[in-house]
Amino acid sequence: MATTTLITTGTPVPRPPRSRRRVEGVYYLFLVPTLVLFSLAITLPAIIGIVSSFTNSIGFGDWKFIGFTNYVAAFGDPAILQSYLFTFGFALVTVVLVNALAFLLAVGLTGKIRLKTTLRTVFVVPMVISGIIIAFVFNFLFSNALPALGSALGIDVLSTSLLANPDLAWIAIVIVTAWQAIPGTLLIYIAGLLAIPTEVYEAADLDGASRWQQLRRITLPLVAGYVVINVILGFKNFLNAYDIIFGLTGGGPGTSTRSIAMTIVTGFTGGDYAYQMANATIFFVIVILISLIQLRITRGRNTF
Repeated sequence: MATTTLITTGTPVPRPPRSRRRVEGVYYLFLVPTLVLFSLAITLPAIIGIVSSFTNSIGFGDWKFIGFTNYVAAFGDPAILQSYLFTFGFALVTVVLVNALAFLLAVGLTGKIRLKTTLRTVFVVPMVISGIIIAFVFNFLFSNALPALGSALGIDVLSTSLLANPDLAWIAIVIVTAWQAIPGTLLIYIAGLLAIPTEVYEAADLDGASRWQQLRRITLPLVAGYVVINVILGFKNFLNAYDIIFGLTGGGPGTSTRSIAMTIVTGFTGGDYAYQMANATIFFVIVILISLIQLRITRGRNTF
């Protein structure tokens, strides 16, 4: 029998019985295999890696626990510190360049221009090409075509390969990474711009607002949430840079363009398994902190 409760007037009001929603078995059919695969492919290796970071393991054979020795050494290793400095600097420069160019392209491709649908298709082509293929193609261009052009024009800076210059190689990496990353960012900005009601711009035209004023006071504020999403997602993706850097410079000249991911992978194959696992764990914690900042910044923003 259903229970009753009294309201302020003293009249008994029936309380509906609580019903428990029955979860259908088909959901478990999809959920359980996914959880098992995720645990075996992601969670378990991560746990093993974190435990290994407190040992002197080389990836196989005997090992013993050595505490925080690897972590203390990693914080004082110039090579690791250099990789962090390069990666964060590269990610910061690239995310600014990508978002600036993608936003300008999005504004142009959502305007009243001819063949804009065709142009949108052309601009997203780099997104579907493998990063390592892009890197090898641009490696040829930077190592052969561009120096030949620079020599013909008498430009000394371009007469030699940028990839062989430890002070300029990062510029080539930024250019190639931006070339591949702009399409994805562009699509998000196009979605944001198309979501703005046309009535807003029509009202601004009636008020005599110029195109620059409309861009600064209407477009930018209304796509601010999309800017935040693109900046954060781009920064996190660029922190994991590997394939393009590997194909362009291999981390060189020397170690001037070696990213964090490349340092970790190189250590795995060079006998520093536990040491680089400590480095990977530090990097994992940094990424988690960035993710928490992302959640805090985007909380409450209705971007999509």
